[in-house]
Amino acid sequence: MTMDPDPARTPDLEPGGGVRPGSTPPDTPQTSGLSAPEPRTRNHFPPTGIAAIIAVIVLVIVFLTVAVGILL
Repeated sequence: MTMDPDPARTPDLEPGGGVRPGSTPPDTPQTSGLSAPEPRTRNHFPPTGIAAIIAVIVLVIVFLTVAVGILL
């Protein structure tokens, strides 16, 4: 048993497999993006970002200090 439709019983199908103009639905519009507007971004770096960068720098300094201490 095949799942393909019978071409003889398919509506709006012309001989040779084409369809009549107007038989197909129009293209759907392509929408992208968010449905709600995003709030305006600020022009400065957030305090949490500055704190994270400082924490990473301190962690790297501590790691390098311990590594140098172990090697000496």
